[in-house]
Amino acid sequence: MSDDHAAHVFLVDDNDEFRESTRWLLEDAGFLVSDFAGGADLLRELDRAAIQPACIVSDVRMPQMSGIELQQELKRRNVELPLVFVTAHADVPLAVEAMRNGAANFIEKPFDPLMLVHALRTVTDRTAVSAANAAAIEKLTPRERQVLELVVAGKLNKTIADVLGISIKTVELHRSNLMQKLGARNVAEVIRIALGHEQPHGASTR
Repeated sequence: MSDDHAAHVFLVDDNDEFRESTRWLLEDAGFLVSDFAGGADLLRELDRAAIQPACIVSDVRMPQMSGIELQQELKRRNVELPLVFVTAHADVPLAVEAMRNGAANFIEKPFDPLMLVHALRTVTDRTAVSAANAAAIEKLTPRERQVLELVVAGKLNKTIADVLGISIKTVELHRSNLMQKLGARNVAEVIRIALGHEQPHGASTR
């Protein structure tokens, strides 16, 4: 993966030694890494950053702003980057609560380096798929989106035509156009793309 397309990891931990060793680990695995000693530093950087795919790796217990408080502030600011917590054993109940609030994962310290790399690749791959799907769906016209919603709901062309008050031939045309824009080869792929389970295949940029 080239640097232009490498996933970006924002690493937050007040332990300098841990932060440095983890940065080396992740850079060696092909990630771009920005590291911060505290949540406030990260928030200032995110005000300027527009990098995707990306995720945040944060400790739970930190001075001034804890990982949980950072998560709450990210939510308040509508920052939707996936958040992975790394935590000492005693912090597991906190991390479980954080996952209930939307954290992507938590990993106990000390951890197997490969476990962290695998977890972050999974998270950032999922983020890349979601971004690609959103960009492809954004290209659809309002009518094509209506047809897409009904296709995903399992409606047949005749039913879609009745619901939208258009002809079956027009429904077929909209289906053909949206499949081309989504890069989908069949209805099953349309549904997987719409639900975020699959990335568009060579979608049209028109």
